[in-house]
Amino acid sequence: MTMTETSLRTPVGTVVGHRVDGVRRYLGIPYAEAPIGVRRFAPPVPRAPFRQPYDATRPGPTSQRVPLFATTTIPEPSIPGDDVLNVSVTVPEADGCPVLVWIHGGGFLAGSPASPWYDGRSFARAGVVTVTVGYRLGVDGFAVLDGVPRNLGLRDVLLALDWVQENIAAFGGDPARVTVAGQSAGGAAVLALLSSPAARGRFRRAVSISGGFFEGTHPEVARPTREFLARLGRALAVPPTRAGFADRTLEQLQRAVLDLRGPGPLPLGPFVGDDILPVPVAEGLKEYGHDVPLLLGATGDEFDGDRTPAEEQGDGTRPAPEDRSAGTHTARAARAAGTRPTDTLFRAVCPRSAAARRHASAGTWLYSFEWPSPVLGGAVHCVDLPFFFDLLDASGVPEALGPNPPTDLATRMHADLVGFVHGETPPWDRATGTPGDPAREYGRPGAPLAADTHGVYDPVTRTEAAPW
Repeated sequence: MTMTETSLRTPVGTVVGHRVDGVRRYLGIPYAEAPIGVRRFAPPVPRAPFRQPYDATRPGPTSQRVPLFATTTIPEPSIPGDDVLNVSVTVPEADGCPVLVWIHGGGFLAGSPASPWYDGRSFARAGVVTVTVGYRLGVDGFAVLDGVPRNLGLRDVLLALDWVQENIAAFGGDPARVTVAGQSAGGAAVLALLSSPAARGRFRRAVSISGGFFEGTHPEVARPTREFLARLGRALAVPPTRAGFADRTLEQLQRAVLDLRGPGPLPLGPFVGDDILPVPVAEGLKEYGHDVPLLLGATGDEFDGDRTPAEEQGDGTRPAPEDRSAGTHTARAARAAGTRPTDTLFRAVCPRSAAARRHASAGTWLYSFEWPSPVLGGAVHCVDLPFFFDLLDASGVPEALGPNPPTDLATRMHADLVGFVHGETPPWDRATGTPGDPAREYGRPGAPLAADTHGVYDPVTRTEAAPW
């Protein structure tokens, strides 16, 4: 493997990256001014053009200063620095390529765009330009504070999408063929953007991997959110205001938030009632984005596998799979009843989104990832990502997937995602949010690698938590 330096002239100035095996990477390019000082808790401001060549040979600073857990399924490096609003671009040796813009997960509190699981090299070899986006997290990105615009983290992503429109052609990308995609909180952000009038025209396709309807709505969440921020202020000995929180560093805020957060809804995240999210996401999907094809799905077990990083921080005990989800129910019965957190938080979102978009001209397609990790005890949250990215050789993969994950499954899933980004229509039927909806199942034991089936999401239609 030979690494060489490569320079590129762009509308924002010259960036210097590196080339390895025919794939070029330009890492940590600021798309906005650093959100510090008077720019902290303010809408993002486009970065001024570079006067000198910008060193883009290493990942940029991350908004994450403290991971969600001591051990996370996805390797999520925290990188210090102020320029957290940056993008990394992985580029094939071609022009006019479609573009995949990736939004990382982490519960809107953590996560890192510099994860090796988000390396775009396999996409580059398939003729796709990949852009990973850093955005503000936690208090800085999603606090509800007087005098502070809502949804700053989503505003960051919107500005990054503007940066893509203005600059990606210099990297060989086609600004008219942009797909926005993300996983977990990133998948929720995709659905939020798809439901937002402010995002219209910034992307042409959308992919939500294990996303959810995680937005807070007034008045259901406004009061609990403010109460949480008041507790946070007391823990930090500052008033729960813009000025008070600005007196603390990102690390201090994130540590305090993680110490205070409990089970249940995320304490911070997108909030309904402004120009970005004027209505709840499920409602917005009925009104906006009908010209944007949507591919979405979830894993079979998400947070209902045999082991989670959160449990590993406790006393080390592991509840048996049949005891996790529904009291006396077995895990299989709980799934059939749609009573697991996996079903109510993640899988129910798939048919609900399809139902909201039933009349969308562009269509909606569902998938379900069913391959059980022998390490984590199920088809759990995040383990599908190395397959979609075709990165089974990335660091951290054996620890999550075991020593021999099926390479043919990665080849198939990656090909399906690449085809969608290239503008192809998925080769299975559209979903309409009705019982018996079609979906593609990936990796179910005893079935073909990709089995086109019906009704895989039917159980969640019977739960009160997932009404039509």
